[in-house]
Amino acid sequence: MIEKNIIKKNLKEYLIQSYITRYLPKASYSKIELKKTPLGEKIIVHTARPGLVVGRKGENITRLTNFLRANFNMENPQIEILEIANPNLDPQSVAERIVSNFEKYGAKRFKSIGYRALQSVMDAGATGAEVVISGRGVPSSRSKSWRFIAGHLKKSGDISENHTKRALVVAELKSGAIGIKVNIGKDLVGDMPF
Repeated sequence: MIEKNIIKKNLKEYLIQSYITRYLPKASYSKIELKKTPLGEKIIVHTARPGLVVGRKGENITRLTNFLRANFNMENPQIEILEIANPNLDPQSVAERIVSNFEKYGAKRFKSIGYRALQSVMDAGATGAEVVISGRGVPSSRSKSWRFIAGHLKKSGDISENHTKRALVVAELKSGAIGIKVNIGKDLVGDMPF
């Protein structure tokens, strides 16, 4: 019984997240949290650009609230927007930025886009970072994979499991789908704002 409730909650959270992903502008949000409160359900949207998520005079929030009330049977959905302190240390934001660059400039400039994203992450203060761009859209007759690595990043063990933030995003281009993986290592000595 408990397992069914957990699966139901996670499925609902996934459906809400997939809808918000399609509804909000590209490269505008990082993650979504669902919390139960006495007043209703609270949806917290973590974003690097709160102005894009809110929209003019809050129109995106009101539309989103009405949709969640109608389609997900939420009585009183409350949407809260939290700004990410440093978007260059958030892997989802970095990956979405790479996707938007691919949509603007195409896949021909994938090396400069990958190195620029990696440099911005390292300049923000990460101990290590890795950007993997792979797929048919990368200029080649076959599917290829390119890795851009900087700093010190553990690949296995407790440090890899608990202190590395990961994101995976797919860019749909005319030449094919491109997968973007971003791994950012957290400094264990000093607390970094993630």
